[in-house]
Amino acid sequence: MKPLREPAFARLWTAAFFSETAEWMLQIALPVFVFQATGSAATTALSIVLGLLPAVLLSPVAGVIADRWNRRLVLCVVCAGQAFVALPLLFVASGGPVFVIYGVMAAQAGLASLFEPARNALVPELVAPDELIGANGLMSINGSVARLAGGWAGGLLLGFGGLGWVVVAYLGVLVVGSALLARPFRRVAAPKEAGPHEPVLRAWLDGLREIGREARLRLAGVVVVLTSLAQGMFLVLFVVFVLDILNGTEGDVGLLRGVQALGGLAAGFAVATVAGKVAPAALLGWGGLALGLLSAVIWNLPALTASLGVFIGLFGLVGAPGVLAGSGLLSLVQTTASPERSGRVLSTMFAATAGFTALGALLAGGLVSVLGTGVLLNVQAGLHVASAVTVLWVAASGRSRRDAVSAVPRSG
Repeated sequence: MKPLREPAFARLWTAAFFSETAEWMLQIALPVFVFQATGSAATTALSIVLGLLPAVLLSPVAGVIADRWNRRLVLCVVCAGQAFVALPLLFVASGGPVFVIYGVMAAQAGLASLFEPARNALVPELVAPDELIGANGLMSINGSVARLAGGWAGGLLLGFGGLGWVVVAYLGVLVVGSALLARPFRRVAAPKEAGPHEPVLRAWLDGLREIGREARLRLAGVVVVLTSLAQGMFLVLFVVFVLDILNGTEGDVGLLRGVQALGGLAAGFAVATVAGKVAPAALLGWGGLALGLLSAVIWNLPALTASLGVFIGLFGLVGAPGVLAGSGLLSLVQTTASPERSGRVLSTMFAATAGFTALGALLAGGLVSVLGTGVLLNVQAGLHVASAVTVLWVAASGRSRRDAVSAVPRSG
């Protein structure tokens, strides 16, 4: 908890909570609204994809903005912008066409593509280097509580008051987040100079080349591909799983997504304290392996029981390894990328995440009627396992090489 003693980080941490809470409200409410309005998993997948593609297309701009501009100001403007572009949802709530949601989701995703690189590149400026993993753990706690609050609020408000209630609450939460980011931060580390302002595409390619040069960043890229495919499949199949297989309600969708925060909260505290001393690759590998295995248990359990209480417990549990793996991945990238290019490296990772999440959603939406929900959910769990095994194998190979080198006697 030491990073929270830094006032600047504490304020960023609080602002991020409000921003992520708002994001989770729409992440829960909009796919459910689209699925109920159309009755189609493929249409739901399309809405998710349209909400992800802007992050891919804007990646070069997002990374350069995060490296060149005042990162706090970028975050503040993004929060205000997200509130503004959500206003058309009030038109949908009063009977307007559903397709308006697609445009809103695309605009939200475009703004979010600016937020994530700037926020994660800003954290190392606000805490001491030896507190970075702990700070990421605290950000994971934030994300977990925001998922819990936003997920429940999005599902419950949609079920009891309709989309209009969700939008009004969303706007209020974003206003608070934007206000917290209005004042400048006092930095622990001076911001790195961006260097000459070369063209945006060339600057972005420079960050891309850094990923190619660094083995640890290449490994992170493999993880991003596999886990993002899994996440895209999850976004589509989870709604079908709860509403059709478990015969749940809108509130149950929000509850089961939100309750993952309980396990994530515990894991976030662990990362912020004890696990902060663990190597990022170990957190990523073992966390990802537990996530994949627990996911497989959850997807196959309806053959034995559909009790909501059982799934509440399991979804709460599965949140913990997800946070461990996520903190490990983020710390791996932050500690490997050079500070002056960290925004571009992070934006490329986020763009890859969005792109392969979109691909996973399309695959799930297109194949669910052919292969069935159960088969695809097991493929989703298998992707997490494959990613984790890759990380653990590479880490073990690296240790073996280091041990072999240290065992060679030196002459002289």
